[in-house]
Amino acid sequence: MRTVQLTLDDDLIIQVDRISKEIHTNRSAFTREALREAILKFKRERLEQKHRRGYERRPVTESEFSAWDDEQNWGDE
Repeated sequence: MRTVQLTLDDDLIIQVDRISKEIHTNRSAFTREALREAILKFKRERLEQKHRRGYERRPVTESEFSAWDDEQNWGDE
């Protein structure tokens, strides 16, 4: 693990310290977890954008899933 220096707003540090104390962790652990979650969110949003662009280039056709029409059971029959 490496040590890095960050510059944060005072109000952000106050909130991080308050929450860290409440969940019985320290500022570093809280920040590591927050960064991991931010990275996952970033990757998920990128993947969603990629899927969206793919469907814009090649929209779903009516016949694409019609083979499954008879297999659907919505429980209302």
